[in-house]
Amino acid sequence: MKRKERRQRRKPMAEINVVPYIDVMLVLLVIFMVTAPLITQGVKVDLPQADADPQPGEGALPVVIHIDQFGDAYLDLGDNELLPVDQQLLFERLVDVLDEAPMTPIMVRADQSIDYGLVVDAMVAAQAAGAPSVGLVTQPPPGAEAARGPG
Repeated sequence: MKRKERRQRRKPMAEINVVPYIDVMLVLLVIFMVTAPLITQGVKVDLPQADADPQPGEGALPVVIHIDQFGDAYLDLGDNELLPVDQQLLFERLVDVLDEAPMTPIMVRADQSIDYGLVVDAMVAAQAAGAPSVGLVTQPPPGAEAARGPG
């Protein structure tokens, strides 16, 4: 009889054990902290340095051809995604872009350590696709902004 009374006196537990949830959250935090740097998009390119004025914008976002230090080419159509391309795919994508907007500026952003022939190949593909002109992206040399002065 005492056993039966003991069972009836027990109150239901109304607490939630949050320790497993904290463990899961910490594991997820570690996973996101490890993978976040891997998700960043972009191609590391050491630009050549040149003292040149920036080109005036023509209203349209430029299409940028990136060539990294390994000679791999990527196409940036302005949507913050770099599309890996070879010579044929580069030509086809540029034809599509220039059919829609013929005055879209085309820029080549290449690493300074690559073979100049790869830059020329990218420029030839852009001109064959119908680009009226192709620009080169450079980086100002250190101290060039101070030497130029305001204006």
